[in-house]
Amino acid sequence: MIPWLTEPDAFPPLDKALREPNGLLAAGGALSPEWLLAAYSRGSFPWFDSKDPILWWSPDPRLVLRPGEVRIRRSLAKRLRRGDFEVRFDTDFGAVIRACAAPREPGGGTWIHPEMQTAYLRLHELGYAHSVETYQDEKLVGGLYGIALGRIFFGESMFSRVSDASKVALVHLARHLEKLGFAVIDCQMTTAHLSFMGAEEIPRAQFAEMLARWGRQDMAPECWPADAARNMNWL
Repeated sequence: MIPWLTEPDAFPPLDKALREPNGLLAAGGALSPEWLLAAYSRGSFPWFDSKDPILWWSPDPRLVLRPGEVRIRRSLAKRLRRGDFEVRFDTDFGAVIRACAAPREPGGGTWIHPEMQTAYLRLHELGYAHSVETYQDEKLVGGLYGIALGRIFFGESMFSRVSDASKVALVHLARHLEKLGFAVIDCQMTTAHLSFMGAEEIPRAQFAEMLARWGRQDMAPECWPADAARNMNWL
C-alpha cells in the first residue's frame, strides 16, 4: 500500500516506493506550486491519468544527464554549426507544453492533461519552470520543458516536429545549465533517445544524495533570457 498525502511535507522517504509498479511512492495531494516544489525537492514527480487520483513517482534506477557530458554525434554537430535552428529560452512555455501534450499517434492519450498544463504554467510564471524552443522560419518545431531547483534541472517532456529539433533543444539546455553551474539534469525514466544523448542510470539512493547536495542550494527563481542560446560555440 502507498500513503494518501494530505500535507505537502508528508512525502515518504524514497526507499518506500514500490518495486512494482516501479517507483510508485504516494497518492493524493494537489498540483499547486507548494505541492510540486515539495515533491521535486524530495525526489518525486507527478504522473497520472486525468481520471485517476494524483500519483507521485520515484523510479529506481533514475536516469540522469550531467550537463557537461551530453553526447553530440557528428551529424548533429554539423547542424549546430550551420545554425539550422534558432533556439530561444522561456519565450513560449505554453506552446511547448501543449506540443508535448499532443498524442504521439492518432487516437493516443497523454498524461500532460489540462490540469497538469495549468500547474506547470503557474510554476513558469513563478520562475521555476523553463522551456527551450527550437524554431525554423519562425515556426516552433521542437522543444522541452522542466523545473529548476537548486542546481538540478528536472526534465519533464520534449517534442520534435522535424528531425533533431528536440536534440538541439537538449544540447542548448545542457550548455546553458553548465554555464550556470548546474550539476545534473534529471531525466526521470530511461529512454533509448536520452541514453544515446549521454544520460545514464544511477541507483535511486545515489540520486537522493545528489538531491541533498545540489537540490537545496539557493538559486532565486527567474525567467531565463530569451537569447541565452546566442553565441554558443559548437566548433
